[in-house]
Amino acid sequence: MSAVISAFEAVMLVCFGVSWPVSVVKSYRARTTKGKSIIFLFAIWIGYIFGLAGKILLSVQQGSVPYVLYIYAFNLIVVSMDLILYFRNLRLDKKAAKEGK
Repeated sequence: MSAVISAFEAVMLVCFGVSWPVSVVKSYRARTTKGKSIIFLFAIWIGYIFGLAGKILLSVQQGSVPYVLYIYAFNLIVVSMDLILYFRNLRLDKKAAKEGK
């Protein structure tokens, strides 16, 4: 039964994981924070931190690394990239406002 639960969790994480690279590309190309929510990004980021921590604790307890841990890690990295781009784009927004664009 735990294999089925892990498979369901993996599918959920992969579905979320597919959307994050798209978001990163859009953030990179847009060069603006318009349409982005820093609160939403931080909430997702914190969720992945706790999900990853839970899987790490579970792997220590069970003595084996669950494969979904790698999916959590990938998603955390990509959301972190989106956060970094948010702050880059915020700086670009401020620069554009200063220049009167």
